[in-house]
Amino acid sequence: MSSDDQQKLQDDLSTMSRFTDLISDIITTVSERKSDLLDEASSICIDKIAGSSNLMDTLDDLPPGIGQYEDFHTIDWLRDIARDRMRHRHIIKNKQDGIWEKVKSAHDAWSGWVCVLLVGVAAGLCAGIIDIGATWMSDLKEGICAEAFWLNREQCCWSVSKVDIDDEYCLQWKTWSEMFGGSRSGAGSYVVTYFLYMVWAILFALLAALFVRVFAPYACGSGIPEIKTILSGFIIRGYLGKWTLLTKSVGMMLAVSAGLSLGKEGPFVHVASCCGNIFSYLFPKYGTNEAKKREILSAASAAGVSVAFGAPIGGVLFSLEEVSYYFPLKTLWRSFFCALAAAFVLRSINPFGNDHLVMFYVEYNEPWYIQELIPFVLIGVLGGLYGSFFIKANIAWCRYRKNSRLGNYPIIEVLVVTFVTALLSYPNQYTRLNTSELIKMLVGRCGPEDDTDLCDYKRNYSSHQMNETYLKSMTSSTVIGDGVYKALWMLALALVFKGIITIFTFGIKIPSGLFIPSMAVGAIMGRMIGIGVEQIVVANHDNPFFENMCESKQFCRITPGLYAMVGAAAALGGVTRMTVSLVVIMFELTGGLQYIVPLMVASMTSKWVGDALGKEGIYDAHIQLNGYPYLDSKEEFTHTTLASDVMRPRCARYGSAVRNDPPLSVITQDSMTVEEVEHVMKSTSHNGFPVIVSRESQYLVGFVLRRDLNLAISNALKLQDGIVYNSIVYFTNHVTENPNDPAPLKLRKIIDMAPVTITDQTPMEMVVEMFRKLGLRQTLVTHKGRLLGILTKKDVLRHIAHLENQDPESILFN
Repeated sequence: MSSDDQQKLQDDLSTMSRFTDLISDIITTVSERKSDLLDEASSICIDKIAGSSNLMDTLDDLPPGIGQYEDFHTIDWLRDIARDRMRHRHIIKNKQDGIWEKVKSAHDAWSGWVCVLLVGVAAGLCAGIIDIGATWMSDLKEGICAEAFWLNREQCCWSVSKVDIDDEYCLQWKTWSEMFGGSRSGAGSYVVTYFLYMVWAILFALLAALFVRVFAPYACGSGIPEIKTILSGFIIRGYLGKWTLLTKSVGMMLAVSAGLSLGKEGPFVHVASCCGNIFSYLFPKYGTNEAKKREILSAASAAGVSVAFGAPIGGVLFSLEEVSYYFPLKTLWRSFFCALAAAFVLRSINPFGNDHLVMFYVEYNEPWYIQELIPFVLIGVLGGLYGSFFIKANIAWCRYRKNSRLGNYPIIEVLVVTFVTALLSYPNQYTRLNTSELIKMLVGRCGPEDDTDLCDYKRNYSSHQMNETYLKSMTSSTVIGDGVYKALWMLALALVFKGIITIFTFGIKIPSGLFIPSMAVGAIMGRMIGIGVEQIVVANHDNPFFENMCESKQFCRITPGLYAMVGAAAALGGVTRMTVSLVVIMFELTGGLQYIVPLMVASMTSKWVGDALGKEGIYDAHIQLNGYPYLDSKEEFTHTTLASDVMRPRCARYGSAVRNDPPLSVITQDSMTVEEVEHVMKSTSHNGFPVIVSRESQYLVGFVLRRDLNLAISNALKLQDGIVYNSIVYFTNHVTENPNDPAPLKLRKIIDMAPVTITDQTPMEMVVEMFRKLGLRQTLVTHKGRLLGILTKKDVLRHIAHLENQDPESILFN
């Protein structure tokens, strides 16, 4: 090998060595940068995710108030959920930085459970106080315990063997006639007691109406329609505040004590939701995030039904089936825990003194027979018919109240309804009773100790024959006596009165629920049908069809109280259109686990009949009446319209607006001054504005909310030097600064760089599903990347109303 070849080989080896070193350096550099690159990639991904939630990772640097919502507006579910995930990632990322960060992470993990525990305890305490106060004031209309005025009638007469409907003589309990020197019985006593009954009723109703009018107008009604709307993402400031909680609680006691045809069970959902809203502010995770707050409110709704009926499982199902819009699995667990805590606290208080959470509880386990499914179906049909009649009549009356001068005099309306109710209730012993006591009596079974008209049966054995045959005779079905005939007439009058007066009562400006009045109507109807079926079986006991229902010619086992229970479920199902939760509530309420099949049959039948006559339940009907933006997830959209047919501005062809729609208000990304942006906001009332590249191109950049834009500009004018009305507003990272121009205003942090968009040819069926399942408040309509228009939740609801031949202008809010 020559010297030239050796030199060339050395040069090649040297070059290869340098190349190897270079590769080694590159590998080392890449290895050193690997974690940094991954962090940067993760950061880029997070930025993209944050872009879909208005860049929530930068909200800490923004002025206070940005990212929140105006009153009577819909929340952005996607933004709030993404924002919470960003917060959670930040906590997990910092968890390894020290003990304090681990404590913060643990606090974040159990804060939801602590919050629902506090809500459940508060709901149970409120329910116990309300139950005790309502029972005492209800008895106060007829008399007072002379030795201890704070005791109700039952507590005052505990030394007596029983307290029945005819006001058994009790020395401790004094009627108002006795308190004024009269006697317990007689015409004079009746007149005095009647008069004071009406005076107390009017006084209680007046106080309830004044409390609502002066302290919290939102405390009127049941609150369930508004709770459903709030849980769907609507903002109603003050509806779940502390003054509403206090006024609702006191007003419930006064309204129920006035003897009006209403209940306190429905408003318990509102009371518990107020507790949930108040306690959520103790935990910033929920207090500052509207979507997360609704998880607490869903659990609170379950606690409200739990304390109203003593039904924690039914409460969870009620929240899932009837009121909640967003119900993830963890909310199910927390709802159950919240309902359990509320029921435990109420059970500890024991407001009714009977070791049960409710006033009426079934303590018999009589069998039911397959033949009885026929009258159970009949009861379900009648419950569905009554529910449809009630919904149409009540909505018609409420619409008249809303559109006439009657709505200007709410207190006078309350007093008139109370006067008529008290005047017509007192003469009938069944309407005079507290509604819960009436239901308790109707679902009960006649035993040997009952001597009321409703239990006046012609028994074949005298009381001195205390043997097994005598006891069986006292609990078996037999021919009714004159007392039952009298009771049936009184119950028929009570049925007509309760059914009609509730139409005018539900919706007046005091706290009023609908569960108990509806159940009372159904229980009266069911008891009457049960007595009729009982007499048919007794009269035809030798018929082969009734053979298994009678042990012998003398002993037939028909339970009219079971029919009352089934009737209560059917009427309530017809009015509210609940199914699964209703059945569970009823068997938890009454303890009749073996009666699930009759309850299911009646509930489903009432729903089928009710849906055949009108799809809406009473709460959905009131939502529509009030114009709330509630998009029901249970209804199907089957029309063939496109997004371009519904968007604003509507277009016959691309670029030409029709129907006199105003042009779409937009903001450019880098060519408008602060003054021009403020002019756009002042000249429109839109909740947000699309941001485009330029008016010529119309290419979409993002979306900015009106509230965020307004707050950012006002804070910049006050706090940032050099920002004036001639400053250019930039929504991009690239800012061209000219020393001769005013300082630019950079607002990229408040813009949503990834708004939900659809094309103009998207079917409205798909658009409606997007609004339902993603919780959208608006979506932008594009064509080949160019902005065409916008679709809001209000536009979708008005389009649905128009297709169903309803008034689109009835949708009042965004």
